[in-house]
Amino acid sequence: MRYLRYGEIGAEKPGLLDGEGRIRDLSGVIGDLSGKVLGALPQPDPESLPLVEGSPRIGVPVAGIGKLVAIGLNYSDHAAEAGMAEPSEPIVFMKATSCISGPYDPVYLPRGALKGDWEVELGIVIGREAKYVSEQDALDYVAGYTIVNDVSERAFQIERGGNWTKGKSCDTFGPIGPWLVSADEVGDPQSLALELDLNGERAQTGSSAKMIFSVRQIVSYLSQMMRLEPGDVIATGTPPGVGMGMTPPRYLREGDVMDLRIERLGHQRQEVRQD
Repeated sequence: MRYLRYGEIGAEKPGLLDGEGRIRDLSGVIGDLSGKVLGALPQPDPESLPLVEGSPRIGVPVAGIGKLVAIGLNYSDHAAEAGMAEPSEPIVFMKATSCISGPYDPVYLPRGALKGDWEVELGIVIGREAKYVSEQDALDYVAGYTIVNDVSERAFQIERGGNWTKGKSCDTFGPIGPWLVSADEVGDPQSLALELDLNGERAQTGSSAKMIFSVRQIVSYLSQMMRLEPGDVIATGTPPGVGMGMTPPRYLREGDVMDLRIERLGHQRQEVRQD
């Protein structure tokens, strides 16, 4: 099933999509799409739920995200694009949860930004507590999947010392959504097509089959080092076509529009603005 949260920022309600793509209100069934609910997502008949009229804002599909963990350089073709060797273990960094925003909300370039960039990524949503999980069992801890735009400021990330977090955590640099698609509906997470268009022209085209470390491997690996909790989101890396990899590099400017798609997971769209 395709779950979502709709409404103004701070007042979102849980919902799901019916067979015709209309929003149905889930607030009479669950309080929100968070916590233990994610370990046993409800599966009501959509026709039995109230129809939501109009075109409300679509918010982040999971409430109360405790951690937004990201994996760097995780596509073989992106590593080749960057001229870097494939890592022997996952490259792990954190994005501050204050960067999280809705899938259609604007992306704001921070003051002093020089090299804003885009990254379409498959997002894993954890459904139940995972600690010391085996690769064989790892998918049992996944509630579902979503789209993450791992927006980056490359000058902050690479040229200002320290680790990557400072270039990954600016406000609005973590659009998530539009849907949380249940794991059973997605099927094999290693067979999904990913795309990103910038101003209507294709920038990124990829497949999750090119991931160096699979969803199973990532969930298991992280669970050896940190307890994964319901609602945690993991961004699993990006395919080639980022602005930094272009010749010459192309970075985000005010007025640019990013359109992201992942097979079975829907579409995001953000307009770039200057903070």
